[in-house]
Amino acid sequence: MTEISVEELARWRTDGKAFVLLDVRTPREVALASLPNAVHMPLAELAARLPELDSHAEIAVLCHSGNRSAFAAELLTRSGFRNVYSVAGGIDAYAERVDSTLPRY
Repeated sequence: MTEISVEELARWRTDGKAFVLLDVRTPREVALASLPNAVHMPLAELAARLPELDSHAEIAVLCHSGNRSAFAAELLTRSGFRNVYSVAGGIDAYAERVDSTLPRY
């Protein structure tokens, strides 16, 4: 598992890079603030829903601050996913440093 910065995630999105943005926050958190085209899969459901993900795709995992995404990225890596990145600082850092229009909570 590798970490990427929120600035790098923003570049991936701007450049049209082919990747899956996996948001592992709760539905309540996603309702507060989210990024377009993210796949929402709460961390509590992730292990059971792994077959829904392409194990060959590049996957950037997002949460609120980076802790749950790191845990999720490790789970994906242990499950055979090869191109997994945890977004350091999560959506909170994204709202602070990339897109100030996103609500912070």
